[in-house]
Amino acid sequence: MPIRIKSRPPAVAGAFYEGTPESLRRQIEECFLHPLGPGALPKVNREGPRRIIGLICPHAGYMYSGPVAAHAYHALASDGVPDVVVVLGPNHYGIGSPLAIMNQGHWETPLGEVSIDEDVANAIVEYSGIIEVDDVAHMREHSIEVQLPFLQYLYGDSFRFVPITMLMQDLESSRIVGRAIAKAIEDLNAVIIASTDFTHYEPQENAERKDQEAIKRILALDPEGLVSVVNNLAISMCGVGPVIAMLTACKELGATTCVLLKYATSGDVTGDYTSVVGYGALSVLK
Repeated sequence: MPIRIKSRPPAVAGAFYEGTPESLRRQIEECFLHPLGPGALPKVNREGPRRIIGLICPHAGYMYSGPVAAHAYHALASDGVPDVVVVLGPNHYGIGSPLAIMNQGHWETPLGEVSIDEDVANAIVEYSGIIEVDDVAHMREHSIEVQLPFLQYLYGDSFRFVPITMLMQDLESSRIVGRAIAKAIEDLNAVIIASTDFTHYEPQENAERKDQEAIKRILALDPEGLVSVVNNLAISMCGVGPVIAMLTACKELGATTCVLLKYATSGDVTGDYTSVVGYGALSVLK
């Protein structure tokens, strides 16, 4: 029997982001107002058109990638209020099932609790045939966790979410995950977030050149092309599987457009361009 954990405590609070409610809210606002951020605090449009069905967001510490992530959440706030958020992230630690979901309980951050949508999670498991219920795979993973405070800042506790961590990120498995998500949320007001960073620890010029090629394929809603570019250019993109799954689901749900909201690197924050990590924020719309 899998180990079931009703409450998933934060693993990286106080490290990847501030550990108290007041300091975390201030840090998130600084991300929105940062020179690399959107430059304004978000305003949630309660009557929004809800055209955004997919997002790509980075998952480094907020001091590095938070301003880029803020572009995605600024756009989402302007687009309205989703009821369900499916968050896909890579499994950095190799713990647990290759494709793992949590299907009950809640996650904690300094801003409160986020409840898991049991019905959607169970539907994804059933439709996929390859995703396993495995809480342990999620206990240390930061790629999903760092998205939650931004969502809580925007929407409080008004949304439910489904976490899926991917150690197995081949094209066919990722497509299966995407199709299962699309089927599970096709009649719901939902958004799918793929958590990824792009090139890791290369000089700025190399990172930008490689990442722009990957972004071209994402903008074309072309998961097959993305895999080809990542393999041919040896792009150390940690969440290619989550992005493939998100793009696949969005295309099934009628996506027509992908927009690059912001690209920057850790070097743009630190001033050290000798070894950088690339960050991108993109939205997929119907």
